[in-house]
This record gives sequence, structure tokens and C-alpha cells, in this order.
Amino acid sequence: MKYNNPIIKGFYPDPSVCKVEDTYYLVCSSFQYFPGVPIFESKDLINWKQIGHCLTRKSQIHLENVNSSGGVFAPTIRYNNGRFYMTTTNNTTNQNFYVWTDDIYSEWSDPIYVDQGGIDPSLYFEDEKTYFISNGKDDYGINGIVQCEIDIETGKKLTSSRTIWAGSGGRFLEGPHMYKINGRYYLIAAEGGTEFGHMVTYARGDSPYGEFEGYKDNPVLTNRNLGGYEIQGVGHGDLIQDDDGNWWLIHLGFRQSGQWEAYHHLGREVFLTPINFRENGWFTAGYNGTTTKSFSINNISRDVIQNEKKSYTFENTDWDKEWCYLRIPNSANYKFTRNKLSLRGTEITLDKEDSPTFIGLRQRDFNANISCDISIFDGESGITLYMDENHHYDLAIRKKGNGYEVIKKLNIGDIKSVEKTVCLEKNNISLVINASNRYYSFYIRSGDEEVYLGKAQTKYLSSEVAGGFTGVIIGLYAYGSSYCNYAEFTNFKCKYI
Repeated sequence: MKYNNPIIKGFYPDPSVCKVEDTYYLVCSSFQYFPGVPIFESKDLINWKQIGHCLTRKSQIHLENVNSSGGVFAPTIRYNNGRFYMTTTNNTTNQNFYVWTDDIYSEWSDPIYVDQGGIDPSLYFEDEKTYFISNGKDDYGINGIVQCEIDIETGKKLTSSRTIWAGSGGRFLEGPHMYKINGRYYLIAAEGGTEFGHMVTYARGDSPYGEFEGYKDNPVLTNRNLGGYEIQGVGHGDLIQDDDGNWWLIHLGFRQSGQWEAYHHLGREVFLTPINFRENGWFTAGYNGTTTKSFSINNISRDVIQNEKKSYTFENTDWDKEWCYLRIPNSANYKFTRNKLSLRGTEITLDKEDSPTFIGLRQRDFNANISCDISIFDGESGITLYMDENHHYDLAIRKKGNGYEVIKKLNIGDIKSVEKTVCLEKNNISLVINASNRYYSFYIRSGDEEVYLGKAQTKYLSSEVAGGFTGVIIGLYAYGSSYCNYAEFTNFKCKYI
């Protein structure tokens, strides 16, 4: 069977996976977006459906005024004695915590905090013991992968935190996960930074505390030397075994916008790479230690068909699952129906580290046609291609004196520029954005007439320009201070080509 990477497209970084009976469950980072930590399920490792989020209540996560790419860092999902656990970091408050649920389709607990530093925490369960693992500095001042035992009911440390592996020598050692396979303990990690030098490394030992011997050919997986190849930044993986005994690595990576254009704006995505264990117990990954755009492999049944959703509308998406907010929203400013969205604007703009009236979908592919009909009564409302508060492109309609106007606004760092203005006599219009790997093109449509408003380069919304760890969100927003400032959005469509 041939499958294509990424298996989950768009800004869903730092994946972690577990398996319960015949179903796989996967979680990803969410940073400043709410709800936090999206959850997916799959029966075949290829096709994934989002089923909810772990952090759905204000009491579970502090996001007020957190910095962009702050908030919720890399989660880990595990299952033990009938209960799911998700552990993560709020990097803004420097707190490691976990939540749990007995029903993954329902609510998760309030957080239980663990007094161990670092980021990217993970759990390992064995013999009624719970091991808590993160990167950072241990109780003796030694840097590396740090581990302690905890009381899973309270989060209280039962042992001191000590470093169990210092990695293979790459920078930014992070993303640790532990497994017991054929009597040995395997510890995998990410190194090199979640950029073009990213990689997966691992070690193994005879106990959860080691000593751990690094794989002599580390990194086991990286695309760092594949110059000009679309898939880059491969790393931060989690191992999983299927029902047939095959092992896989689910990990992040990103797609750069062109062969020789080292920019990525879709965010870090979810990839699947096969693992091959040798007779000596060490394993290799992928094609000569790299991840490719597709794998033809007999480990997956020919009956499995990889399906990809190409069109996203109000009608075929779930407001509580695919859509997200910036930080904690004021629910009074949002009204949802099956085919219409009503937003009430506030004085909070998209340029603030706050919670403007905004709801969005992750951009999942380079080539797309995005459109929406908008009616306003006051203020400004429209579509934003949002990377962070300093990097976003806005196509909007706003009140101007006794009339209205459509604007194309580019926000790149400290430059905030209205590039195009078109006056209108009416208060409703169709906004259209066509996306490609290099450009966004902006239009307004009235009946059969379409007016071109220019284009903007995608690279200015990339991580290489904007910084941070997120990706472009296709957002609908409203802004303004008057009581009458509300907008109605209908006929939204994002179609990938």
C-alpha cells in the first residue's frame, strides 16, 4: 500500500500517540490557541479524524495575554489501567502538568502539576510505578533528559529528579519518550532544534534509569541533508506498534514552499515513517534514515484507502473541533448556526497579544481557494491569514463615513500597511483569497464581477520570517468599539486544489 505524507496537514506539531484496543489516539501542541491540545483518532494510522480537545475550560490552562508561540507546548498521550493521561507544559508559566479522563470523548480533569522543570514532559508506566520524564536540568544541576517517579493521583514526586541521558550531542535536546520493547528500555528524543537541523535520536538500556547507550548511527531519522527536498525539519517522534507487530514513528516535519525557498508557513505537520528492528535490537527508520513524501509498504493492508478532505465549510465542520480561538474567547461575542457565523467586534485588534473576536481553521495545504460573504453594520470585519499579531494579511470590509470600503492590509513586523482600498455603497460583499505556495492573491466579488486587489508573498508569514512555532490560520474576525459593531459571515468555503 502507498500512503502520502503528511498524514495530518497544517499546524498540528509535536504529535504523540497511544493505542487502545483497535484505535489509535493522537494529540498535538496548540500554543496560544484555544481549546488546547487537539485529539485525533484512527483505525489504520493513515486516516485521522479530530474528536475533540484535552483543554476545553479556562480552569485547565492559563492563556490570558500569553505571548505568541507561548502557552501549550508538546503534549504526550498515554493510557494506563483504563485511564487516558495527557501531560504537557505551559511554557509561559513554566509549569508541567497532566490531565486525565476515563472517557476520551468527554471532558478531561483539571490539571495536576508536577514539580519538575523543563519542557516536553512524558509519562511511562510500569509495575504500578509512574515515571515522569522531561528535558531540562535535574536536582543536581545536570542538563539532559530528566526523570523522577511520581504519585499519579497527586503529581507529588516520590524520588529526586535525575538526568538519565545527555543525548547524542545535538543542540536543544527535547521531546523524550520511553518504551519497553523485548525486555529493553528505549528512550527517544529530538535534537537539533525544530528547524532545518531537526532530528530523532535514541538510546537503550536495561532499566528505566539506564545506563542508556546511544544508537551508534544517530540520528536515526532526519532530513537535514536533503537540500531542496520539500519535507524538512523532521523530528520529535513517538513510537507505536500496530496489530501486526509493525513499528512506526509518528513525528513532525514541515513542507517548505519551494525547492530552493527555505520558508514554511503551513506550520509543522504530522508524518508517519516505518521502523525496522534489526536482529541486534537496534532499529532504523524510513528510507536510509529520511522521511519521504510517500511510502510504498506492505505493512499496511491494501484495503486501506487514504482519504483527504478537500473542502471545508460551515456546514461540514464542527465549531468545537476544527475551529480555534486566540487565547480564551469571550463567548458572548460569537453566535453559531449551521450555515452562519455572527461576530461582535471589540476594541481588541489582531495586533494585540490578547483575545480579539476571531475564530479560525488551520491552513492545510499550499493551494486553496478561500471565500466568504460578509455583511457588516459598523467597524471592520473580514478574513485574516494569521501567523501572529505582527504577521498577518487581512482582507476586510469596514464602515467609512456614510459608506463602506474594502481594504487589503499587510502586517509584516513593524510595518502595518493598507495596500488597497475599494469604496462600496453597500454593506455586504464576497471576499476571495487564492493561495499558492508562494503567493496569496486577494479579490472582491459582486455578482459575476471580480476585482483584483493584488497579492502578497507567503514567505512573510513563514516561521523563518515571523519566528515562533505555529502556522497560518485562516481566521474570520470582527473589530470595533461601537455597540452596532457586529458582522454576519455566510457561504464560507476553503477548497484545496
